Amino acid sequence: MAMPRPTAAQLAYGSCTVIFSTLAMLLLSRTSSGAGIAVISVAALALGLLVAMTVPLPGKRTAAVEQPAPREPVRASVPAPAPEPVRERAAS
Repeated sequence: MAMPRPTAAQLAYGSCTVIFSTLAMLLLSRTSSGAGIAVISVAALALGLLVAMTVPLPGKRTAAVEQPAPREPVRASVPAPAPEPVRERAAS
């Protein structure tokens, strides 16, 4: 069984994740030892691989179920409120 080839989106997301996460971890950790840089590089590669594999793959899309449109627009009729008689205030 052959493995599917990665899409352009997977390559782009994975590469950007590796680059930016490596820079961020190196700047935040301020490490200068070879072992620290190696650990950060491996962690960034693993993170980039994880991001690249979780990008949705193009495949069969489920078609939306179309519902028939109503034949005639539905109009609701609301009766107008009855006018209230005007009440006059008694002058005091």
